[in-house]
Amino acid sequence: MGKATREAFGEALVELVDRFPGLVVLDSDLSKSTMTADFAKKHPQRHFEFGIAESNMIAAAAGMALMGKVPVCTSFACFLIGRLETIRVAVTLNRANVKLVGTHAGLGIGDDGASQMGLEDLAAMRALPGMTVLQPGDALEAKQAVEWMLQHDGPVYLRLTRQKLDDVHKPDYKFACGKLDAVWEPEPKAKHFQATVIASGGTVGGAVAAAKDLQPKGFAVRVVNAGTIAPFDADGLADFARDSQRLVTVEDHNVAGGLGGAVCEAAAALGLGKPVVRLAVRETGESGLPAELYEKHGLSAPHIVDACIKNLEQP
Repeated sequence: MGKATREAFGEALVELVDRFPGLVVLDSDLSKSTMTADFAKKHPQRHFEFGIAESNMIAAAAGMALMGKVPVCTSFACFLIGRLETIRVAVTLNRANVKLVGTHAGLGIGDDGASQMGLEDLAAMRALPGMTVLQPGDALEAKQAVEWMLQHDGPVYLRLTRQKLDDVHKPDYKFACGKLDAVWEPEPKAKHFQATVIASGGTVGGAVAAAKDLQPKGFAVRVVNAGTIAPFDADGLADFARDSQRLVTVEDHNVAGGLGGAVCEAAAALGLGKPVVRLAVRETGESGLPAELYEKHGLSAPHIVDACIKNLEQP
């Protein structure tokens, strides 16, 4: 088991601070949880604590951005999305160069329960014009995504996990915004796949486990990581769909408007004509261990296995 993507984010800020003289970090009483406490300790003059006042924090970040700074604005995903009006007016209407970082996303937050779970944030952020939406699948991708967003001129939403994630990328992986990347295929590579699973964030590791479980049973399943939710890689989706019997999306987010929605929109626009099975959260969250919640809400590896091969005959 690797690191939580929030841990990699905190490390990346400290590692990159000298390269980005305009970098400042804003917190709302959660620096120990968002993993920005180390940055605050080492660079107190570049860290700003706003207390439990997220709207004020976001508005201040927009002002800093318009004055030439590169503000990284952090809180739990659910608390950031609760201030959507401020994000819409202060950040996106101004095209302000603000980096919004939502940690503790989805069911993976675990026993903190429903009130702390950001389950609608991707849908809201995807709806904002000019907002790039990133969700790395492991620590390596998270660090590279942080570096990319600090170089990018424009608003970014970075969605991170509380729970530790499996390392799904090889050491030579290079992050490319707006590109889907295959993280697992059976060897030797199949000419035809029963399914291509498209996962993001906390669900990528489970998708890889499901695909590995299916290989000895005679089913070829590919796993694709969607590190960028917006803009979505429609051309890449078409390439992966071409040799796949079906597409399966799996995400720790509400079924409406997240990764599955992005895939279905792209598939419809391109006329791909491939069935899409969406595994996502369809109810409110609740308290429990992340693994228990993934199982109950249909996001665990056995559910992904079933989604890949249900109603298919073994070849």
